[in-house]
Amino acid sequence: MKLGLLPLGRPTFDVPFAESKLAAMLSAVDACGYEVVGARTLLFDEAATLAAIENLKQENVDQVLILQVTFTDASMAVAAANAFTQPLSIWAVPEPREGGRLRLNAFCGLNLAAHALGLNDRAFSWLYADPDGSIAPDLAALLSGERPAGKLDAGAVPSTDAKGEAVAAALKGRRIARIGEHPEGFDTCAYDPKRIDQLAGVEVEALELETLFDTARQAEAADVAVLRQKLDSQVPNADDVDKDQLDRSLRLKLGLDSIRNSGAFDAFAIRCWPETFTVYGGAVCGPAAMMGEAKVPCACEADVYGALTQLLLMEAAQAPVFLTDLVDVDCEDGTAVVWHCGQAPLSMCDPAVKATATVHTNRKQPLLYQFPLKPGEVTLVRVSQSFNEPKLVLSYGEMLARPAAYTGTSGVMRFDRPASDVLADLIASGLEHHMALAYGDHRQTLRAAAGALDLPLLEI
Repeated sequence: MKLGLLPLGRPTFDVPFAESKLAAMLSAVDACGYEVVGARTLLFDEAATLAAIENLKQENVDQVLILQVTFTDASMAVAAANAFTQPLSIWAVPEPREGGRLRLNAFCGLNLAAHALGLNDRAFSWLYADPDGSIAPDLAALLSGERPAGKLDAGAVPSTDAKGEAVAAALKGRRIARIGEHPEGFDTCAYDPKRIDQLAGVEVEALELETLFDTARQAEAADVAVLRQKLDSQVPNADDVDKDQLDRSLRLKLGLDSIRNSGAFDAFAIRCWPETFTVYGGAVCGPAAMMGEAKVPCACEADVYGALTQLLLMEAAQAPVFLTDLVDVDCEDGTAVVWHCGQAPLSMCDPAVKATATVHTNRKQPLLYQFPLKPGEVTLVRVSQSFNEPKLVLSYGEMLARPAAYTGTSGVMRFDRPASDVLADLIASGLEHHMALAYGDHRQTLRAAAGALDLPLLEI
């Protein structure tokens, strides 16, 4: 068998560490006994990846293996799927939990690819494992087609009750401001405004990113000073970050407040990168956390369905919510890590730890909050469009009292099912990479809300 390789990476992550992981992955693949062709260095951009795909087509490979070494969007996985009818596999590597930055974030790349391939009705196999000495059997199973993603369908629309009807009714008439378009390759964040209106009676208004930037720049210095005083009461180290960048970040919070008031918006879906850093010069993560604490959900990456999901969960929980990524699953430890930059609501901070101010791990600009999530029961949910079929995906577990796995806001949790089963179901469901999280067990209310919204239910 001739095996074609596509090693995917992004230069904003820890490139030397990623290259060391790639070397170990290549060694493991070479030991499988197949004829191996294709790129053996990280493909960092579209042009290099498309050229590598063309080279593999000339080689007439029997199978394509994507090495998901760091996070990437799903565009090149879809390009590979469209270029080949041969079997397609993805091998992603786990993220070390060392308390520092996300060095790879490969699982999120696998997550985006699984969703996008599901939307395109493309079968694939997958593996999430470290390239250590025991990888040979799992890798052999992957390449022999014994680890298919499959398709996990939702069940029936559940019955509803008064609470579920009340939650669904509370959504009607809500307004979401989508500020900027979602990043290319983030099919997880795509939306159809007519479908959202039909589903939940929620209206989406599209605004330009520059509208937010201009509004932020016009904020009064006195209002920025008041917000800075509030920040100083929350964290002990605001003076440690760049003063001008912090000022611009705080202005984004005031800009969101102004836009919310003028447009009567209930939630936001914001294209947070790269332009907030590269064009405006300050992070929106901390402002999103502040808005979330005030029960005005902000979904990053212009994820409109993420904002809708936050509104739904906020109604069910009557508490702040956190739109988060699942960034690591350790089946041996039985735990997973949820994380997103530094935008969890401050009330979710572990009371044993003092929250601090920090900068974005890749872009190095403030404001982000940094703290581990507090222990307790948690409910996770997503209004999903996986496989082009609307549904409500629901999960539950317990946040553990563990040190922060990564910088920013993160938490180590244990699902109420084996982590390996949740991992397999997540990939098979084609779930989007954002889920909304709230403290407490809100499953029954959300089941009933799914019934009121006529959404099939999938519990993973």
